[in-house]
Amino acid sequence: MSPSPAALAGLARSIAIYYGQPWRTAALGRFYAALVGPGDLVFDIGAHVGNRSRVLARLGARVVALEPQPLFAGFLARTLPASVTLRREAVAAAPGRMMLRVSSRHPTVTTLSADWIGTVSPTPGFAGVSWDGEVEVEVTTLDRMIAEHGHPRFVKIDVEGMEAEILAGLSEAPPVVAVEYLPAALDVARASIDRLEALGDYRFNRVVGENHRFADEWMDAAATSARLGEVTADGRSGDLYAVLAPEVGGIGAGRGARRAISPGSPPTSTSSP
Repeated sequence: MSPSPAALAGLARSIAIYYGQPWRTAALGRFYAALVGPGDLVFDIGAHVGNRSRVLARLGARVVALEPQPLFAGFLARTLPASVTLRREAVAAAPGRMMLRVSSRHPTVTTLSADWIGTVSPTPGFAGVSWDGEVEVEVTTLDRMIAEHGHPRFVKIDVEGMEAEILAGLSEAPPVVAVEYLPAALDVARASIDRLEALGDYRFNRVVGENHRFADEWMDAAATSARLGEVTADGRSGDLYAVLAPEVGGIGAGRGARRAISPGSPPTSTSSP
């Protein structure tokens, strides 16, 4: 079946958002260079249009990108560098098949989680968003991916409400993990923090929107959970980075260098669905 006009418009919108601001792509490259280096294995869970996979591949990382939306997986198959391994799957706590709820016009909020839709859909940031399609997709786990590809240095998870469930399918502590946080669904972020704390001695920091800089000092799990409640009243979403405590002061920075990850000035913008 051919994609609907709404679905094609959604794809075009995402391409414009994530590839239409090259200065942000350059900033993302500088940011990621403090996290990974050549040869490091990275799992990009929820690759969407592949902008982050592409930046990581340019840094020399070995990238495994997962994207279950058929339209977006097809785009990635045509456009990602040959060095990136593409898997047309979702990730959850257990393998199998699950129903993906698709938002054609706002594909960044396509999700496996009906509970997450119920939580966020009444909030102002999701006014006008509808989930107008469903597709059954294959599901794997992080532990299975590790068995097939090896131990990742960095796991990036952007999956609209499934972050904690995905971490439930992980039984080791990667050095760096990133999960999305959303003010309307902080319970998911806090459950992710709890799971990461159970896996390893992590410290946490935030990146707001697409600013690609750290907003806070590094904190433990309890302080981070409290901090999220303080800083999300303005409705701004972002990514929460967890780094194993021994590595916070010296993240691998490419070409064998070492440099500390340090907080930046508070960001001033964010994105919406």
